[in-house]
Amino acid sequence: MRHPHTRPLRRLGAAWSWALLLCAAAQAQTANPQQGEQIANNGLPPTVASCASCHGAKGQGMAAFPPLAGQGASYLTSQLDAFADGSRGNPIMAPIAKGLTPQQRADVAAYFASLPSGIAATSGQADAKDKGAWLVERGRMQDGIPACASCHGPGGAGVGEHFPAIAKLSASYMQEQIDAWKKGSRPPGPLGLMEGIAKKLSSDDVNAIAQYYAGASGAAKP
Repeated sequence: MRHPHTRPLRRLGAAWSWALLLCAAAQAQTANPQQGEQIANNGLPPTVASCASCHGAKGQGMAAFPPLAGQGASYLTSQLDAFADGSRGNPIMAPIAKGLTPQQRADVAAYFASLPSGIAATSGQADAKDKGAWLVERGRMQDGIPACASCHGPGGAGVGEHFPAIAKLSASYMQEQIDAWKKGSRPPGPLGLMEGIAKKLSSDDVNAIAQYYAGASGAAKP
């Protein structure tokens, strides 16, 4: 026999779940890409530099600074929050992220998410003789390494709000992030996947993946 208070408690729990979902949706709707564009282009003098000064006028990335255009707003917000709270270490980004309020970080993320990434979501051929192509399209399952495309999509164009585009990242930037995951100085990301995968990738693996994407989609050279 069910306890007489079970049903009201379940209803209350369901109500709280819906309330949390509505709050999250409301917060997402308040992001203002126009305000984000102002910050991205002009910064917040004198403490916050413009995003464009390092990441390009349209978030296309420059040299060692990764492209931001077309990345999911949730992904970008989570990275800015991680820089701000110190869970992702970076001497350049930490003070910038800390100089922005949570609202401003969401605005900047919404702006960059609204820009085209310039990455074609197309798959290539998994040639066993091409290490990069094989890792991207097939992975190396005997070592527990899934295909990059299985999470980051065809052409490395990203999937949804949380799995970022990686096609235009340079080998040096990729290696830097792999090293950060190995050291635990960057959050492991969606489903906690990347920390474990990073520990199984060699420098040769990372370079091969970057070179494959560079040839396939005009990524930055190492």
